Order: sequence, then C-alpha cells, then structure tokens
Amino acid sequence: MGSSRKARLYGGMDAEERRAERRLKLINAAVEVYGEVGYRGATVKAICEAAELTERYFYESFANSEALLIAAYNHVVGHLHDEMAAAANAAGHDAEQRLRAALTLYFTRLKQHPKPARVFLLEISGISAAVDAVKLDALRDFSDLLVPAIDAKRGDRNSTAALLSSGMVGAVITIALRWVSKQYPQTIEDVVAIAAGFCRVALTEAGKNRLRSV
Repeated sequence: MGSSRKARLYGGMDAEERRAERRLKLINAAVEVYGEVGYRGATVKAICEAAELTERYFYESFANSEALLIAAYNHVVGHLHDEMAAAANAAGHDAEQRLRAALTLYFTRLKQHPKPARVFLLEISGISAAVDAVKLDALRDFSDLLVPAIDAKRGDRNSTAALLSSGMVGAVITIALRWVSKQYPQTIEDVVAIAAGFCRVALTEAGKNRLRSV
C-alpha cells in the first residue's frame, strides 16, 4: 500500500491535491485577467496562459467561463467576508465599533486590491441569472456581517427587516462603486463614516420596528 501511495504522489501531492492547486491557479489568474480587460474581454486562453496551464486543465475544473467567474467571485468575496468578520470580532461587543471595523476592513481591501475591486464591484452584474443569484447570496452575507442585529429572515424577502437590510447593503455598495470608479478621491476614514451613517439608519429603523411589534 505504501508503494502504491508513493506512485500516486508527484511533487509531494496526490492527484486530488494537484487538481485543487491547478483550480486555485486558474481562479487567481482569472482575477488578474478580469482586472486588466474585464470579464467580457477575457478568454479561456488568456486565463490559462496567465495560470501557466493548458486549456485541458481549465475544463478539468470548470464547465465554462461563467463557472470560473462564479468560483472566482466566491473565492474573493469569501476571503473578504472572513476578514471583515475577524475585524468586527476584534473590535469587541459594541455595535458601532464592530460596524466601523468591518467597514474599514472592506474599504481598505478595495483600495489595496483594485483588480478584484473592479471585477467584483463594476463587472459582476447583468451577466446571467446564475451569477446574479450568487451575488445576491453574497450580499445577504454582507448585510449580516455589517448589522447582524437586523436579523432579516432570508426566507421572507417582503419583511421590513429584509427591506432595511437590502437598502443598507445597497447604499454601501453604491458608495463603494463610486469611490472605486473615481479612483478613491476620499480617504478611507471619510468613506467609512458616510457608509456607517447609512447602516446606522437601517439599524435604528429595525429597532423601531421591533418595538412596534411588541
């Protein structure tokens, strides 16, 4: 069994690990290429060249370019949300401090990494229903990170809390879109203060609605 295992290893990795490594290379290459020419201007060939892989390996991991876009989006946004959650937790239990910590991390990363910011803010909408659905799920996670106290029921899109949550995230994303597209004219501190103001309104309204329902 030991020799069989050894035969399956190449460079210290087995076949499954090598596939995972190639997949991650393609995702990272896609972010770079999308950031240069946009999703619609990117080709499978260009992404494979950036990843230093053949097209055979592309189709080993992805059915088509849209599947890669979704994987790249989930990869980048997942890491961002993890960092935002960690920043909020490090800020303690005060809701305002947690909110500002999460927003500061968010806008800092947008400025530090302009290529992913361009792709996943400016180019992700209107591609397909499948991509829009993935984006919607990510936006719900985003709202939970910023103001978890809203506690919008995901299954009830018509609830007041859900509407407040959607409006809050929409405001933050719109601010981020303009800030990124205009090449970061305001400081991170100023942008965070503006975005936090919108979130605070949503939180206040959610609190009022809870009192009315008691």
